[in-house]
Amino acid sequence: MAENKTTRTEGSVEDYFASVPEPRQSDAREVNALLTEVTGLEPALWGPSIVGFGRRRLVYESGRELDWFEIGFAPRKTSTTLYLAEGFDGYDELLGRLGKHTTGKSCLYIKRLDDVDRDVLRELATRSVAHVREA
Repeated sequence: MAENKTTRTEGSVEDYFASVPEPRQSDAREVNALLTEVTGLEPALWGPSIVGFGRRRLVYESGRELDWFEIGFAPRKTSTTLYLAEGFDGYDELLGRLGKHTTGKSCLYIKRLDDVDRDVLRELATRSVAHVREA
């Protein structure tokens, strides 16, 4: 079975942020501050471009297992991608109030933080982390 390429590294989160062009860099710094506060944890670089908080073991229905973070994000070229847990109470309702975004499997895509309600984003992150920690 192939090894997971996205693993926790010793890379510098600050150095990574410095390499991200504006306006994505400002959004990344703000999301980082929000998730640091929500989780009570320091960020770590996972692979070359994902900032993750905490650590957990994911087990897929197929039996595949991998180390992953509790919550994370990546400032991509066209949007900031947040990696959230799904399935907690109020998830869909919060997404409905968030503002301009798209979603994929466990991913929330935000083009600009100014397009979303920061309080709703904080609540999504808080509930996502709580859901992961309860599991």
